[in-house]
Amino acid sequence: MAKLFFYYSTMNAGKSTNLLQASHNYKERGFNTILFNFYADNRAADGQLVNTELYITSRLGIREKANPFASNTNMIEAVKELQQSDLPLKDEQGNNRPVGAILIDEAQFLTPEQVKQLSDIVDFMNIPVLCYGIRTDFLGEPFAGSAWLLAWADEIVELKTICATGKKATFVLRLDENGVPQSKGEKVQIGGNNVYVAVSRKLHKEALANGTLENAQYHDFE
Repeated sequence: MAKLFFYYSTMNAGKSTNLLQASHNYKERGFNTILFNFYADNRAADGQLVNTELYITSRLGIREKANPFASNTNMIEAVKELQQSDLPLKDEQGNNRPVGAILIDEAQFLTPEQVKQLSDIVDFMNIPVLCYGIRTDFLGEPFAGSAWLLAWADEIVELKTICATGKKATFVLRLDENGVPQSKGEKVQIGGNNVYVAVSRKLHKEALANGTLENAQYHDFE
């Protein structure tokens, strides 16, 4: 039976790598996959803009082309249309092989309605949907898409990483061009390692309060 999965973490925990590996596994077993990424995320692994085509890119250097989604995208209609498109894996008659899974990067940018649509794809089209995203923005406030996925997903999986203190990183800080933690700004700002850094909750509080990450490496490990 198909399920709706939500894989969450902070930045630099291998979400995109995990997604691309899952896509590879499905294809290796003869299933097509359909990938989505937030329409504004046209970064390479180093955070640089590449071109007008949209990819999901791992920091290990692997990537796969993705379909864009925006806040007005009907995910059910998009999936049905893509099922009828020219997918790479064919059967002996030249027809598309079945779609084994829908994989979505930057899932925090989904709307509540889109999360419901994804649950319909799972429940009524019997296609597994694997969503990957972060729970909170740079101020520690939840993204709507992530909040709804935490409520609606059948399976919730945390992908772990650590911050400079050695503690588990569960939050993300946004830095300016001088490396100063930002305490205000737009909720959505696409960026890589040059903009965001994964930190523990304690370090997140301290960095915003003090306006610096200068002594992060000297924190205790308790």
